[in-house]
Amino acid sequence: MLGEGEIDGDDLVCRNHRWRFALDSGRRPDGPECLISYPAIERDESVFVDVSRRAAPAEKPRATRPLASVPGPKGLPILGSALQLDPARAHLVMEDWSRRYGPTFQFHVGGRTVFATSDLSMIEEALRARPETFRRTQRTDATFTEAGIKGVFNAEGDAWRPQRKLAVAALAQRRLKDLYPHIRTVAGRLKRRWETAAAAGDTLDVVEEMKRFTVDVTTLIAFGLDSNTIEQPADPIQRHLELVLPTISRRITAAFSLRRYIRLPQDRRFERALVAIRESLETLLIETRQRLDVDPGREARPTNFIESMIVAVDENGGPFSDETIISNLLTMLVAGEDTTAFTLAWAIHELCETPRWRAELRREADDVLGPLDVAPDVETANRLAVADAVANETMRLRPAAPINGVTANVDTTLGGFAVPKGTTILLLMRPGAVDRARFADPQACRPQRWLGETIGAHDVSAHAPFGSGPRMCPGRSLALIEMRTALSMLAKSFDIERVGPAAGVREQFGFTMAPVGLRVRVSPRAPASRAA
Repeated sequence: MLGEGEIDGDDLVCRNHRWRFALDSGRRPDGPECLISYPAIERDESVFVDVSRRAAPAEKPRATRPLASVPGPKGLPILGSALQLDPARAHLVMEDWSRRYGPTFQFHVGGRTVFATSDLSMIEEALRARPETFRRTQRTDATFTEAGIKGVFNAEGDAWRPQRKLAVAALAQRRLKDLYPHIRTVAGRLKRRWETAAAAGDTLDVVEEMKRFTVDVTTLIAFGLDSNTIEQPADPIQRHLELVLPTISRRITAAFSLRRYIRLPQDRRFERALVAIRESLETLLIETRQRLDVDPGREARPTNFIESMIVAVDENGGPFSDETIISNLLTMLVAGEDTTAFTLAWAIHELCETPRWRAELRREADDVLGPLDVAPDVETANRLAVADAVANETMRLRPAAPINGVTANVDTTLGGFAVPKGTTILLLMRPGAVDRARFADPQACRPQRWLGETIGAHDVSAHAPFGSGPRMCPGRSLALIEMRTALSMLAKSFDIERVGPAAGVREQFGFTMAPVGLRVRVSPRAPASRAA
């Protein structure tokens, strides 16, 4: 089933796995899959599709057991398993419980019962049943809403659909040609920054370096604002985000919400940071509207996300409210910074352990980029297949979002279990991707598996770093092209050595999964190596 796609030339391209299907036949050239076609006509600027020939959906299996019957760890009275569930290692603890108690289990925290599953069929079923049957978890939605964020990430129902459509259009593969110069500019700045660090003999905090890269790209694409945190101190929005993002993560994963009873100094700092960010975004919104008033022609060709939202219409045919626009700008900042930055950092960590793939990445950069250090355009960046494979293998081993979650909107079933309305289920995204039944040698970093060099199992359906179904991450294409560009530039220009052993780098879970303790020392690529 193709959940979402976009037209690219003569093909329809799956947004998730990038499989291509011919528009004239529906066939996939590289596999046996074939899409079903339906008659369609265009009328009054709308497309009408005749789906009368569509086969009736298979009847959903009846529930054979209550979800509450699944096993799980024994907890303490009142506290439950709270003491076992270290927030920084929550994903590792739950992955261990999945191995001990079975793929679907339950645990208790502070009087709440939480269910979790690593069963791939249940995960896929839940993700594809959004937003009608399942939605974001109540805890996630409440935390974002409390922070004044009600954008495409956590909007639901009729309010979500036009925002989703706008986000998909703004970040579609075909739009990357216009957006790519921003990525190229920021990658060039990162190269100069690392050259300075190499000359000074400095060690670099890889996570902080990659966050500078991704936040600069995000602010250019979202606002048309050049933060340039790579070459100068962080701008006000970025300084406040450094407080906001960890606080949101901590509140989502906390066993107890103490702030409801006691407001600590960190809570007041968080509130002040949110006010400051909103004031900055409100100013940007006013300035952007003024530019559109001066140049009305820009409405037909918006150059960034904020312009796109101003000229778009909501589910009622009217303009989006300022509140909705600001919420979506905040969503882009939250979603666009950490996930891509952490994946790039993990990729550098994995490359430090795999000399073959450092060499392959450099060879590809030499072949594809020629005398250049940064891919000059999106067409060139899309040819960086090895960089793409390294990114995908990194996301398989080190998913930026190892835990997803859903809450049932209605009484339903999932995997044969009865799921009452309001039940929250955590979805463990990594176990299926490191299952030897799904991937050969699953714990090893083998980018070749994404280049067609597979020996044994290779089940791409078990790899869903951007989610699946109707709410799959709309920024997938942008994130991948950022990764390809940065990885190829770094491989071509620098020799990178991790400071300390691999074991000194650990996974830390917040809202996303970051590498902690990852520092590197860089040196310019040796001339002989470059000439070779």
